[in-house]
Amino acid sequence: MAPETTSTARLHLGIDVGSTTVKVAVLDNNQQIVYSVYRRHHADVRATVLEVLREAAEQFPDQPITIAITGSGGLLLSQWLNLEFVQEVIASKTAVETFIPKTDVAIELGGEDAKIIYFDNGIEQRMNGTCAGGTGAFIDQMASLLDTDASGLNELAKDHTVLYPIASRCGVFAKTDVQPLLNEGAKKEDIAASIFQSVVTQTISGLACGRPIRGYVAFLGGPLQYLPELRKRFYETLELDEEHIIVPDNAHLFVAGGCALASAKGKPELLADVVERLENLGDIQGSEVVRLPPLFKDEADYQEFKERHDKEKVRRENLDTYKGAAYLGIDAGSTTFKAALISEDGALLWSSYMNNKGDVLGCAKRAVAELYGKLPIDPATGKSNVRIGHVTVTGYGEALLLEALRVDSGEIETVAHLRGSEEMLPGVEFILDIGGQDTKIITVAQGSVTDFLMNDKCSAGTGRFLEVMANTLGLRPQELCELAAQGSGVTISSLCTVFAESEVISLIGKGEQRENIAYGVVHSIVQKVGAQAKKLQQPGGIVCMTGGLCQFEYLRQSLAQTLGCAVEASSDGRYAGAIGAALVAHSLKGV
Repeated sequence: MAPETTSTARLHLGIDVGSTTVKVAVLDNNQQIVYSVYRRHHADVRATVLEVLREAAEQFPDQPITIAITGSGGLLLSQWLNLEFVQEVIASKTAVETFIPKTDVAIELGGEDAKIIYFDNGIEQRMNGTCAGGTGAFIDQMASLLDTDASGLNELAKDHTVLYPIASRCGVFAKTDVQPLLNEGAKKEDIAASIFQSVVTQTISGLACGRPIRGYVAFLGGPLQYLPELRKRFYETLELDEEHIIVPDNAHLFVAGGCALASAKGKPELLADVVERLENLGDIQGSEVVRLPPLFKDEADYQEFKERHDKEKVRRENLDTYKGAAYLGIDAGSTTFKAALISEDGALLWSSYMNNKGDVLGCAKRAVAELYGKLPIDPATGKSNVRIGHVTVTGYGEALLLEALRVDSGEIETVAHLRGSEEMLPGVEFILDIGGQDTKIITVAQGSVTDFLMNDKCSAGTGRFLEVMANTLGLRPQELCELAAQGSGVTISSLCTVFAESEVISLIGKGEQRENIAYGVVHSIVQKVGAQAKKLQQPGGIVCMTGGLCQFEYLRQSLAQTLGCAVEASSDGRYAGAIGAALVAHSLKGV
């Protein structure tokens, strides 16, 4: 059959290759959808597009169709297949103006992106950039905490009675808000609705940025199509009445439909020909993967590194034989709980390190019980030979433990980390503290803090980021860091945890070696930390790394390479805050 001319082509196909899904919409000349597909691609875009096009070709074997591609993952594919690429905004605009022309504002949520498009005076689009907070992937991550999926979250939210404040800017921060609520027995129904409300808050505050959302408001995209309780949170927050709410049929296919409309002026062809071109692409790549140098040049380089860092140990003394006053320091961090008991002369007698799982008070009780169980007892008197002279707490849980456990005193984190770092590395001038979900950069002069910088909106470059990436690879953080030393490394360009996880999944799907991906993850963390450090000043002099991640020697080496200076650390660095708090407690004895 000879191809039809453009004016007589009866069908028009749009492919929307999104961050997490592939959508296909086939429209007839009456602008009606006659065939559609909505499918998750699990980071294997090419295979999924081939699959859906084969299925479409079976439905329309002999009918030439005009074809165009849109979406965040569509540009490269359009070049490979020699098909028209339609910018996403144009596709959305075309669909809105054709199907729901009275729209004043369109809110569109996708897998990893969120958009607000204003149509009242021309067209203005606002879209998320480096963060995936408040998107479909964010909802998926939160749903996993409740042992359900997005649709299960929707069912739970129907029966909510209370809304809790939950961070929406960062998926990692949001998890830290949700976990304590679960530990405290909050209803899953209330948490589910609160998660949806956090998405609404992020979308409106992060994208609208104060510009009113009013008039006729359309809700587009997969999450808003399939999650009516999420839409409800938007309705109530924006105070929309029924007249001004627009929820079009097939809202999840809207961009694909607009792309199909935009293709109508193109040259029609058989879908089987497009499928054949895609099958014959072979191993074509969009760009050469940038390879990073190995962490260590050779075995001798690694041994020199180990010998230097193994010297950075905390002085220790045996608790079983100790007698006298001792001082307890507690570092109640965002994701871990650390405690350290020191002697009169500052030697470490006992320490504890555990994941708090959102239950800081429970961890404190367990750690204190463990400590009292290990204090040596004098057989003659039946009493302990060790007396706790003073207890000081620092970290996120400081206020809670001061009140709940009547701890003697509290200390701000920067001072505690400085005291602990100086104990391990006298004369320290620059401290890099990488914690569970925060990174603190501290500059020091003559034993005093001179400047300080901390992440606030994003968890990139933290322990939780490493943990999420390790889970994606089916590894523990320690295993990921060990594996990283064996690879030449690939780059993980995204800073956002959600975006980076998608990159890792995509690399896995392409068959990239796990050791190379692992080093890409490590490199991503140190690049973020390094960039933060250089905002304050160029690191130099005596540089000390503290926090949970300093126990991973390969990460320490990568950080040193990135900063271009020696970074001194040991696994004891994870106790820096607790040891510093204990030293503060020692200085306050008798107070």
